[in-house]
Amino acid sequence: MTRRSPRGHLVGGYGLAALAVLLFLAFSLALPDTFPTRANVSSILSNQSIPALLALGATVPIATGRFDLSLGYGLGLAHVLVMYLVVDAGTPWPLACLAVVAGGGLAGVLNGIVVEFARIDSLIATLGTGSIMYAVTGRLTGGGRIVPGPQGLPSSFTALFDARFLGLPLPAFYVLAAAAVLWVVLERLPFGRYLYVTGSSPRAAAVLGIPTRRYSVAAFAASGLVTGFAGVLLAAQQEVGNPSVGLDYLLPAFVGALLGSTTVRPGRANAAGTLVAVTVLAVGLAGIGQLGADFWATPLFNGGTLLLAVGLAGYAARRRLRTRAPADAPPPPVAAGSSPRPPARP
Repeated sequence: MTRRSPRGHLVGGYGLAALAVLLFLAFSLALPDTFPTRANVSSILSNQSIPALLALGATVPIATGRFDLSLGYGLGLAHVLVMYLVVDAGTPWPLACLAVVAGGGLAGVLNGIVVEFARIDSLIATLGTGSIMYAVTGRLTGGGRIVPGPQGLPSSFTALFDARFLGLPLPAFYVLAAAAVLWVVLERLPFGRYLYVTGSSPRAAAVLGIPTRRYSVAAFAASGLVTGFAGVLLAAQQEVGNPSVGLDYLLPAFVGALLGSTTVRPGRANAAGTLVAVTVLAVGLAGIGQLGADFWATPLFNGGTLLLAVGLAGYAARRRLRTRAPADAPPPPVAAGSSPRPPARP
């Protein structure tokens, strides 16, 4: 088998990061007075923090070969539930936030159980559970919005989104922290390796003794936790409970996660790649918005990028399999109580 050249490895691994830089330079030249400014960069970091978190959440199930389509519905339910607990039920906001994040993790566990133990395809299962979440959201709001009273929401709660740290929006640091944790888990811990083996070859994972169902459920639980936290941030940002807002974030989340699997570690979902992909999307959307594009340009950009991301992800995975050197393949498992067979003499 042929190995990839160092140049090809650099292009495949870091070409998307280079594209992000080129896009920023191109828009800066086209819009020198508005785009390369601190205010614009701050706005991009703030506005794209929630899509970035959801993309990181979607990355974990994708690593196991599953898809969580309930992300958008879960985001809508989480942010409405925070508003309901704080505004209507009078719950202290820290307790309400903890309850919602924990509830997101529980919803993820239920998703994993439905997928793994009921043996329902993840696309269909999470679409069904997402519809149920949407129904619960409508039940909480009665089809309307949850609006705070004259005193508004506690300033300490809205500061979760509005505050700044080191001159940058605080949500940007949430994204960096989530990406760092996810990178360590996926790339440096056995848990991440088991997720990748489960996603690439469930049969091989079973032969190696990996409890694939357990790790798949854990992946959905992690996705639910991230979604719950993103819902808390969305409530702090909008300061109103809108039952239909979550679905707008579903497509960008999957675009970021799938496009991210084509860079840094091409052929598999990874946190660093997702972060790079989200950066490309954020710069692109901000640029076309400032150029005065019509309202339909955003869904066109997201949809076209999604198709490109899926195609590139499949190509990267196939190329990774074709170019993998035999020496890189793991040795076959050895049964307990036996010794490896010595190599045959020539």
